[in-house]
Amino acid sequence: MEDRFVLRNVKTTDEKTIDLVIANNKIVEIAAPNTGKGDRIIDFDQNAYISSGWIDMHVHAFHEFNPYGDEIDEIGYKLGVTTIVDAGSTGTDRIHDLIAHSKLAKTNVFAFLNISKIGLQRIDELSDLAWLNEEEVQTVVEKYQDFIVGLKARISNSVVGENGLEPLEIARKISNATNLPLMVHIGSGPPDITGVLELLKKKDVITHYLHGKKNNLFNDAGEPLPEFLAAMKKGIHLDVGHGNASFSFPTAKQAKEHGIPLHTISTDIYRKNRLHGPVYSLADTLTKFLYLGYALKDVIDAVTVNAAKWLNKPELGRVVIGDVANLTLFSVDDQRIKLTDSDGLERFCDKQIKVKGVVVNGQFIEC
Repeated sequence: MEDRFVLRNVKTTDEKTIDLVIANNKIVEIAAPNTGKGDRIIDFDQNAYISSGWIDMHVHAFHEFNPYGDEIDEIGYKLGVTTIVDAGSTGTDRIHDLIAHSKLAKTNVFAFLNISKIGLQRIDELSDLAWLNEEEVQTVVEKYQDFIVGLKARISNSVVGENGLEPLEIARKISNATNLPLMVHIGSGPPDITGVLELLKKKDVITHYLHGKKNNLFNDAGEPLPEFLAAMKKGIHLDVGHGNASFSFPTAKQAKEHGIPLHTISTDIYRKNRLHGPVYSLADTLTKFLYLGYALKDVIDAVTVNAAKWLNKPELGRVVIGDVANLTLFSVDDQRIKLTDSDGLERFCDKQIKVKGVVVNGQFIEC
């Protein structure tokens, strides 16, 4: 029996009001307002925007690990996110457990495989090179190629210890062998950020690119480093990865003033920063970019179109008849909100993005 329902009077980020009809989990009609027909009518009365389902490119969704872990659906569909990408919580030792957990969740899940086999079981996972095994990584990547989208290397001093750039050099070698891009976490040095940038190539991801620590991507005058601009020309991808320690309002302002493009906005969310901040949700993180002066369409593209393109899954970033329905419904309310960055700096915004519901693989869930 056909399950047919209508999301009535919803707005696109181009400010066009439509009815969206879904049947048997797929988008079957994009109709004029008040014309869509179905067994259920869910009328948003033009008080909600609709986009393809939000994609959070950097989360930690392996709940067995602390401090960097959480339940998949708690940071997924319940927060308006239909697809999450776990950013290296697990290595070859536990990736199969993450996959098993993902099969029990409603949220769509992909992952970056940590190049350290222990993953985030410890937070200095690259301090011992014995935990890096190229052959094991290649075997796991081949086995789970539909789940693993890239390799994760956390290249900051607290993670690599005395090993400097060597873990990244090993990661580069493994990346070349597996034909998978790297997501590279940047933070406090050593190693120096310029050495990190030199090892990156097209489609590699720099996550935490807006952090405010020393060793960031801007000089003391607030200008992008020449090595950063050179890496941009090579085609690296920039990911926010807010987290507890990796998003700075002043750094983000510098990036906007110098025309650094907005690629993907992500949270680096896990249980602690979801419950106690400063992250809370992807919606709150997106609101910070409204505060910074970005257009709503550009902000939403950063968690839909841009993320889907990087994942080579364009169907996740569009609203097209015939596609499985993964959608996020949200409002932009005229409501003052206090926003806090990872350094404790507070800003106030007069608009707030709030999630109203999702459609995950054809199922509507009110949030």
